[in-house]
Amino acid sequence: MVRLLSFISTFIAALMLSACATPQLALPTGLFNDALFAAPGQRIDAAQVMALTPAMRRYLDDEVRPLARTKGLQQALMEQLYTKNKLRLEYDAAMTRSAGEAFDARAGNCLSLVIMTAALAKELGLEVTFQNVPVDDAWERSGNLHFLVGHVNLVLGPRLLSQAHWSSGERVVVDFQPNAISKRAYAITTERVLAMYMNNKAAESLAAMHIDEAYAWARAAVLQDAQFMASLNTLGVIYQRRGAMVEAERALRHVLMVEPRNVHAMGNLVLALQRQGREAESLALASELRRLQPVAPFEDFKAGMTALQARDFRSARRSFERELARSPDYHESHFWLAVALAQLGDTAGARKHLQTALDNSTTREQGALYAGKLQRLKAQIAPLAEAASPRL
Repeated sequence: MVRLLSFISTFIAALMLSACATPQLALPTGLFNDALFAAPGQRIDAAQVMALTPAMRRYLDDEVRPLARTKGLQQALMEQLYTKNKLRLEYDAAMTRSAGEAFDARAGNCLSLVIMTAALAKELGLEVTFQNVPVDDAWERSGNLHFLVGHVNLVLGPRLLSQAHWSSGERVVVDFQPNAISKRAYAITTERVLAMYMNNKAAESLAAMHIDEAYAWARAAVLQDAQFMASLNTLGVIYQRRGAMVEAERALRHVLMVEPRNVHAMGNLVLALQRQGREAESLALASELRRLQPVAPFEDFKAGMTALQARDFRSARRSFERELARSPDYHESHFWLAVALAQLGDTAGARKHLQTALDNSTTREQGALYAGKLQRLKAQIAPLAEAASPRL
């Protein structure tokens, strides 16, 4: 999973995947203002993101290489990754992990698992190609931050025998969300993947209110791949959180110079202009944004939450249904629709949407929460609104 920060009535941060080809413009002068931020508590080192740990080397020696004698390196690694009684990998989008962290946790989002797999494959001498996989917009939220979630996978090629020759064998796509495999996928560089990783870490730090850490990660992401506009968008949001609207505007305008129709940067720039008291410019840009994006992310979700607080359950149901028509897999929309349906006496519908929320949960904590609610509903057939209060 790759994230992107975007527009709302408050700050937004969205980790976005950039377009296939964009003009390569020099970064603006004064893009970084380190004086506004304290030094991060940890050293950011791109070389450590895909570094193998001793445990990973032992795993290759003890589990993969013996199997490779009969099945080949690609097949051996694939079986170890995908077979439940082998490595037992679990999808968990709670945080973006390095290769070593994902291996130790046996879990990660798609980006973390791709990074871990690539590190293992490269140690085996396999050819590795990273891919961006275009998917329909999928949004998540954390407080007043909205995240657009992208997707990456990788292709494993045959083993390198020499500088000029590869061993025989087909290329194999490795995707931890198989339904997301797309013929439109295109290759991206290792530098882009590292920038995505750092951008995710920046967004996660921002969501946790660790603004100094977020700046350090976003800065590193921009320096890693200056053409990855998501990291400049994230940098702009971080400046907004620090109250540095001039710096935020500089970063966001650079994104729009490269990608004029980037609604995420456009929405964040609307807010930066508002905070500077430039109402005419803000309103004009907001009008253009509305033309490009008639319905803002989570607009109907927010209306549904407002209706729930007012105990207008029919309006809440309609709002969540409209949200799901655009984003059919978002777990929170299914959960709160279940709450509304339970209050309207539709127990079967509530159970159905609670189960869907559980199926689409992206973290262990979410899964445990929804599973508990579902068990309560099945056991008691009781209203859910008292179980959790709506949070806007």
